[in-house]
This record gives sequence, structure tokens and C-alpha cells, in this order.
Amino acid sequence: MGSPSSETVNAVFKAYDVRGTVPDQIDEDLARATGRAFVEVVGNPERIVIGYDMRPSSPSLAQAYAEGATTAGADVVIIGLCSTDELYFASGHLGIPGVMFTASHNPAQYNGIKQCRAFAAPVGMESGLAEIRDLVLSGDFAEPAATPGEITEQDLLDAYVDHLLTLAPVKGRPLTVVADAGNGMAGHTAPAVFVKLPDIELIDLYFDLDGTFPHHEANPIEAANLVDLQAKVRETGADVGLAFDGDADRCFLVDERGELVSPSTLTALIATRELGKDPGASVVHNLITSRAVPEIVRENGGTPVRTRVGHSFIKAVMADTDAIFGGEHSGHFYFRDFWRADSGMLAALHALAALAEADVPLSELLAPYERYPLSGEINSTVTDAPAVLAQLEAHFGAQEGVELDHLDGLTVSSPDWSFNVRSSNTEPLLRLNAEGKDVATMEAVRDEALAIITGDAQ
Repeated sequence: MGSPSSETVNAVFKAYDVRGTVPDQIDEDLARATGRAFVEVVGNPERIVIGYDMRPSSPSLAQAYAEGATTAGADVVIIGLCSTDELYFASGHLGIPGVMFTASHNPAQYNGIKQCRAFAAPVGMESGLAEIRDLVLSGDFAEPAATPGEITEQDLLDAYVDHLLTLAPVKGRPLTVVADAGNGMAGHTAPAVFVKLPDIELIDLYFDLDGTFPHHEANPIEAANLVDLQAKVRETGADVGLAFDGDADRCFLVDERGELVSPSTLTALIATRELGKDPGASVVHNLITSRAVPEIVRENGGTPVRTRVGHSFIKAVMADTDAIFGGEHSGHFYFRDFWRADSGMLAALHALAALAEADVPLSELLAPYERYPLSGEINSTVTDAPAVLAQLEAHFGAQEGVELDHLDGLTVSSPDWSFNVRSSNTEPLLRLNAEGKDVATMEAVRDEALAIITGDAQ
């Protein structure tokens, strides 16, 4: 077995997962070593479950990882092609640690490894990933198990679909839905879901599984990747459009006019539905969601809990507060009834269920949840992020009625507007998200902050 270089290992082990290019950074040797290390670090479980996406490199990397895990003594259940949330389902359903081979929305040359403990509990740098990395770096593994584990296969797609439909049953008027899988894993899971929803007409876009992404990147947070979906919704007169990322753990909505629905709006809608099941529960939202989210949670009797951006933080806070639901402005939605894991398909089903129960178009249904204009995320390349953040703090902190906090980057708030600026974990970027009481207010504070970020301030 080859030994991955320390430079490569340090490059691909990120805050929440393993991610890099194939085969120069991620290859079978790295996967095999990571599988062996994972079993040791998570406490030598009897079994683990592995799934993978449609990228050409995924099956062989998953097989190599399984070989490393069996060397350490664990049995391996391979569920084959699946979405990331189907892998989380498998971990929760079987009660064992799980491993997903995917690079999500990244281009074709990438792959990656998302790992979790039993019942989909996250493994990030602060919860085991650093120890896995260090063991891969050192190669100081325990002796191979006296009896290696066995590799078996199991199909859990139908069980996954049935579980989702118990959590968000769709009943009511017929709907026409356009879904864009972006040649990613929703092309595998969506047909299995919608075949069990006879009152919904499904119009599919790019359902062929193709890890080269021939039509557009499977990254719906970028507006250019939604153009085909928006056009198809308008062309067909559909009630709603759904856009999934490559591993289908994120979902974005387009309304009947072909207009993008803010993930903050969908967060507020789902929070309202979930609070209807458990009045008074907590709902977690990250700090770049609209201020409408905590307002609506309170109005519906819930307790909003604000957290940093990132799934490991969301899941940890959900566990601490027993939150029923969590939403991120990036299109990740987390459900207590789904082992606190994120599921793009479950979020989509909640939206469809709410729409089927209503007698108005999606835009009207969502209007009460869309209170404040948002800028969307604006990325700027900077050479000295701390210095820019200090400039922003000095400039805005001197203004009357302004509050500052540093939970994640810098958040600046006033009664009429707010914005957050955060550094990227992986690139020399600052990410700006702004909102205001109206479009003019939002644009004014957005431009004032951008002038400082880009060095154009007078």
C-alpha cells in the first residue's frame, strides 16, 4: 500500500470533509489509509456503511476505503450509488458510522469523503477528522485485525424514500414540478420519490448520472446554473422548480414565475411547519439567514438559536438545544427527525406539501416569509482579510444605533439593515451578505461595505 505525502494529506483534509482532485491528491491509497484510520478513530465499530456518487472515480475509491476499513476489522455495507442524505439515512437507520464519496458541487476532477459517526453524527476537524488526518499522516496504525471484516451490499433506496414520505407527506391538489438534478444524485433519488406521489407531474432536467456535468455545474447557489430550470418552469407553466446540487443534500426553489426563492424564505416556511408539530421548540439558523427567520420563529412560538455557518456547528447546536429544525442560507436544511442531518429532498417535500395544501401559487404562499430584500452572497478577493474587517468595524462602529458582533466574521446591525462579512475557509475571499428594510436601504449599505472591502472607499 502506498503512503500519501504529508503535503497532500494536509491539503485535502478540510474543516468538514476530505476534498481534492483525482488522482493527484485523492487516490486509492489515500482512501484505503483513511478507511483504516476512520475505523480506529471512531472506536472500532463492528460495521460501517459506504455510499458514493456518480463521479467516475467514486466506485474504486469507495472500494479502496472499504478495504482499509476491513483491514481494521470492521464489516462494510456498501449501498452503492446514493445521495449524501441517503447515506445519512443509512447511518441512522442502521445505527452505524457512515462514509460518502462525493465532491458535492465541485467540478468533475474533484472527489471527496464525508464521514459521520453512528446516527449521522458529524465528523469534522473538532470531532475526529483531525485525528483521522494525523493517523493517515503518521501511518502508525494498529495491527491489522486477526479476522478482517467482510464487505456486503445492500439497497436502501426504497427505505430512504419511505422514511422521507412519513416525515413530509404530500397531500392535496395536483402539482406540476420541474426538477433539475444537474446530472447529479437527485437523478437517482428523485424518480424513486416521485413515483410514490401520483398527484405530482414530474418534468425532469438532467437526470442522467454524469460526473462530467455536461450541461452546467451542479451548484445551484450560482445563478447561471438555474437558468435552464427557470426557463423550463416558465415554458411549462409548472407550479415550482427544484434545483439540487451534485450530491443532493441541498435544494433551491424557483417559484411559478421562474423567480429564485431565497433559502432564508424556505427556512422560515419549514420552521413554521415543524413548529406546528412541536410548539415551543428551538429552531437553529445561521447568522447569514434573513432577520425574518428569527422573527417568524418567535411569532410561531418557537425559540430561534443563532449559530455560525457550517454543518458541524448547526448539528452541534441542534443537539445541545434539541432543536426541531435548522436552516442555512446556503440551502442546507437539517431535521431533528432525520438524525439532525441535512436533506435537500426532505426540504423539497416540505415545500411541495405546503404548496399542495394551499390554493395559491408558490409566490403568494411565500410572500409572508419574504420580508427584507437580500443582497445574496458577494465574494471579493482580498490580501489582508483581518485588516479589512478592522476597517469595516471602525467605519460602521462609529455610527449611531449600530451593533457589532463577532460570532462568525463581523456582523453589523442597525434597526433598518444588517450585514455579515466572513472569511472563506479555503480561499483569500471575504463573503458579504447584506439586507435592508427595502431595496434602496439594502443596496446603500451593501455598496458602502463593498467600497471598503474592495479598497474603493473615499
